[in-house]
Amino acid sequence: MKTILKLAVMLCGATLATTGWSKDDPAAGAKLYSANCTACHGADRAGMPGAFPALTDIGKRLDGAQIKDKIRKGGGLMPPFPQLSQQEIDDIASYLAK
Repeated sequence: MKTILKLAVMLCGATLATTGWSKDDPAAGAKLYSANCTACHGADRAGMPGAFPALTDIGKRLDGAQIKDKIRKGGGLMPPFPQLSQQEIDDIASYLAK
């Protein structure tokens, strides 16, 4: 019985630790956006009509998975960003959703 209880506590702790570690961080996303996206989409996310789309309402046009896929793979004039980790992509997507 003690072994089962210890195992349950360990699994619970591991689950909570993983959840806390992988939580999206819009503040980190804002910094990553500034470093990787502002050159084309602008600091205000307004884009450049005819060249780079505005990202101010990107959540209305694409769902979260599509936004993350676009960041990872690029498309059109947008280059891919394979150097970003999944957590960094999640953070940027979280920032854009705000």
